[in-house]
Amino acid sequence: MTVDDFIARAPKAVLHDHLDGGLRPATVVELAQEFGYRGLPTTDVDELAVWFNRGAKRNDLVLYLETFAHTVGVMQHRDALERVAAECAHDLAADGCVYAEVRFAPELHTEAGLTLDEVMEAVLAGFRRGAEGTDLTIHTIASAMRTAAHSLEIAELAVRWRDAGVVGFDIAGAEAGYPPSRHLDAFQYVLRQNFHATIHAGEAFGLPSIAEALQYCGAERLGHGVRIVDDITGPPGEEKLGRLAAYVRDRRIPLELCPTSNVNTGVVPSIADHPIGMLRRLRFRVTVNTDNRLMSNTSMSKELAKLADAFGWGLDDFEWLTVNAVKSAFAPFPERLRIINALVKPRYALLRAEQNLGAL
Repeated sequence: MTVDDFIARAPKAVLHDHLDGGLRPATVVELAQEFGYRGLPTTDVDELAVWFNRGAKRNDLVLYLETFAHTVGVMQHRDALERVAAECAHDLAADGCVYAEVRFAPELHTEAGLTLDEVMEAVLAGFRRGAEGTDLTIHTIASAMRTAAHSLEIAELAVRWRDAGVVGFDIAGAEAGYPPSRHLDAFQYVLRQNFHATIHAGEAFGLPSIAEALQYCGAERLGHGVRIVDDITGPPGEEKLGRLAAYVRDRRIPLELCPTSNVNTGVVPSIADHPIGMLRRLRFRVTVNTDNRLMSNTSMSKELAKLADAFGWGLDDFEWLTVNAVKSAFAPFPERLRIINALVKPRYALLRAEQNLGAL
């Protein structure tokens, strides 16, 4: 059995996956036809898939985000939102995910007249339908656009739906020039409600964004957070951690790392150059994520396979990463414990036993 076969069967957990970044190309074309969206660059499914991936590979976060105009454009109606969410859950389950937190920005889906609550209701219904009969536990994170002024409203929406499958609040979008502290009232509301927050920080912008996310806004996790390496100096094996990097590691603050996406947006030149290898070696709370499966032409299996190729990682590494993710999830503690003890650890033990038998 090959490494890819083991990876395909391994249980996985994803904390950073965007709903509007993971549509099936065929679904984009069909929804555009059904709801009269005429902005697509092509209606050929294969060509459209290539177009999305090529558009993402422009080494710039702002340019990367431009491709979302078309996926969001076809997600303006209840049936479209429910279908996309159901397919998302189905695709994640088919890839071996046993836990997922999928985020989206409700404010971007009201152009055809849906209210924020109707948007949320449709997405959650889709997740329930798509996960039914599978081992996948799927929740959602409500993201506010950091370039807009609706963050408090979205935070209130997230808290309002907390008992129906929403587990956290986030801000997303262009990072440079839009620091987390601009949305301080939303994050203070979340804290007062004993709710959870993760923040896109340390992707296209550096340490100040990470510091604000943690020290001002109380983020429990860092969306990407890859630029924490700017606070680490020295040659391999002799690294020195600055105050912020040491704080992140000491407090076990999870890093929602997205290797392929980081290559696409120009954060790093290749997977082999990605600091995830160093961060894992230094025992930061590293997790691996897809970010945008359509734009980056990726999946959790593909991400793990690339890491295996780049760093020689195997089942022990992947189990460590998966347990990290479930430990860091916003789901209630008993739910996390069940997933780790009943799904993740037993299945990795079985795969390891098979691997050992194959080596005899």
